[in-house]
This record gives sequence, structure tokens and C-alpha cells, in this order.
Amino acid sequence: MYFDAIAKVISERTGRDVADIKPENTFTELGIDSLDTVDLLMSLEDEIGVEIELDQKVETVADLDKFIQSKVQG
Repeated sequence: MYFDAIAKVISERTGRDVADIKPENTFTELGIDSLDTVDLLMSLEDEIGVEIELDQKVETVADLDKFIQSKVQG
């Protein structure tokens, strides 16, 4: 549901083509470390207009997508 927005922000941060970003990619594979994740989440909040309080570990793009969906629907 939020995959496209997540992929767009990752693309902007890493220079990777959006088409190369897959749900199963880990953030490590994409060259995103824990410090980058904080910046990524702030950019993503601006992009989708939802505050993201990351209170669990997410390792893949799909994990982050599911996490955001659970917070928005919850």
C-alpha cells in the first residue's frame, strides 16, 4: 500500500532506480544503515503525511510497508 512512496524515498536517498527496489530488499542491501533509517522515516512522513513511530525492528521494505499500514489502520 505504501510501497511506492517508500521506494521513491529510498531512491531519492540512495540514487537507486525505483524499479530496482523490491519489497523483499533489506535496508542493508539497499545501503541504508540505522542512521539513514531515521532520515528515511522523516522523509517518508512528509511524503505520506503520517507520523511513523518505529517501535519494532523492520528489516525489509515490505516489513516497513506492513508496519505503516498497521499504524494507520490501528
